[in-house]
This record gives sequence, C-alpha cells and structure tokens, in this order.
Amino acid sequence: MSTLTTPPVPTNARTASGARPAYRVTGPRVLRSEWAKLWSLRSTWITLGLGFVFLVAFGLIAAAQFTSRYNSGHHMSPDFATSTSLSLSLFGTNFAQLALGVLGVLVTAGEYSTGLIRSTLACVPHRLPVLWSKSAVYGLVSLIVGLGGVFIAFPIVGGIVSGTTAAQSLSDSGVLRALLGAGLYLGLVGVVGTALGALLRSVAGGISVLIASLMLVPGLTSLLPSSWQNTVEPYLPSNAGEAMFTLHHDAVTLSPTSGLLVFLAWTAAALAGAAWRLMRTDA
Repeated sequence: MSTLTTPPVPTNARTASGARPAYRVTGPRVLRSEWAKLWSLRSTWITLGLGFVFLVAFGLIAAAQFTSRYNSGHHMSPDFATSTSLSLSLFGTNFAQLALGVLGVLVTAGEYSTGLIRSTLACVPHRLPVLWSKSAVYGLVSLIVGLGGVFIAFPIVGGIVSGTTAAQSLSDSGVLRALLGAGLYLGLVGVVGTALGALLRSVAGGISVLIASLMLVPGLTSLLPSSWQNTVEPYLPSNAGEAMFTLHHDAVTLSPTSGLLVFLAWTAAALAGAAWRLMRTDA
C-alpha cells in the first residue's frame, strides 16, 4: 500500500526554475532606502520645520522692524538703514543654516550612535554608495526647504516694506540670482553636515565643527592682522557662501561665481574626508 505525500514547500523564495532570485544593490535602491530612513525620523520633520520657520519668520520680523523705524523716523544704524527687501528676507539664513546643518550631521552620525550603520553597511558592502545617497537625498531636501523659504519670504517682505527705500521686486537686477544662491547655499550646508557626521561619527563633534566653521572662525579672524584678514576671510566657508547671495560686492568679497566655487571646494573636501574614513576604518 502506497501513501501519497505532499512535498514540503521551501521556506526561502525561489523562482520557477528553482534558483533564488537575484537581489542587486543598485544606486536607485540605495537612494530609496535612504529616502525612507530620512522621513521615518521625527527629528527630520521637526528640524526641517524649524529651519523653514527661521528662514521666513526672522525675515518678516526684520522687515517689520525696519518699516516701523522708517515710518516713525527713529534712528537706524547705517547697516540697517541701507537694508533692502532682499537682505531683509534673507535675514534668517544664518539661523536656518544651523538647523539644516545640524540635521545633516544627525542623518549620518545618528546611525553610528545607534549602531544602525552596521546593518546599513551589511546591506551595501561597497560603502561609498551609502555616503553619496545620504548626501544627495538630504542635500536635495535642504535645497527645496531653502528655496521654498526664500521665495516665500521675499514677496511677503516686499509687501511689508513697500513704499520705503528698501522696496525691491523680483525683476530687479541680481535679485533672482541672489535668492537662488541662498537656496543653493543652504542645500550645500546640508551636504556639509552629512559629510561631517560621517567623518567624525559623533553627533556632538559634528555639530561643534559645523558651528565653529560657519560662525566662530569668521569672528576669530578679527584677531589677525588687517592684511591677513583681507586674504583669509573671503575664502572661509561662511563668507564664500554669503557671496553667493549678496547683491553688491566690493573689492574684498568674492563674486557670486567665485563664492560658489570656493564653497563647492569646501563641500568636496568634507565629502572626501568622510569617504576616506568610511573606506579605511570599521563601522
């Protein structure tokens, strides 16, 4: 007497030919995974929101303060008296860059602090695609937030200062270029933040270096001799970035194109250091 039995179903997925399906690590798949990880964190939504609010709100506050003093005839400092719609709408850039840069550090250094980086690199053993994908994804998000913030702030600020000496329109010479430059600068700051996080592998260390390079070092250059200041200051990251969205330039500051090239060089240097450490040391 024979007994009919049903063959066991294999637990692992197989194709019709019996071979396991091939799962390849490709650039688009790594990008999608990093995109999903970025938006799965609550800190992403909070910090991006803060960056956007800083960019818009501080511009509106500065514009309201200018209009109030202008209409009341109160004395204004020379720098504030020569403000324009552009400069007022970009008043919050320094605050927004901190929020976007800090989140960039968290995007990479946060995985080292939680240990998630080991799983990430196990899935992508070549390693470098992880760094490029994180930088590209977060750089794009920072760029969108930056452009959205400046192009929302500018027309509102223009309405607030309408009828004053600060009034400008988007069609004025250099205004559109400056707004695009400000958004691009904030996008690159996000990339620098991700690179510093991957290079230092420490949230506190990455944030400290970011703040020092963007805010503290430019202030310390005032201790240098005057001849050195004019030589060094234009090539610092923050000053080169500011040249990208400054409307009027003097003999000391860089042109918008030169400022972009210098800041791109700083960004490339940070990414090169992060790539070197990622390939040469264990997670």
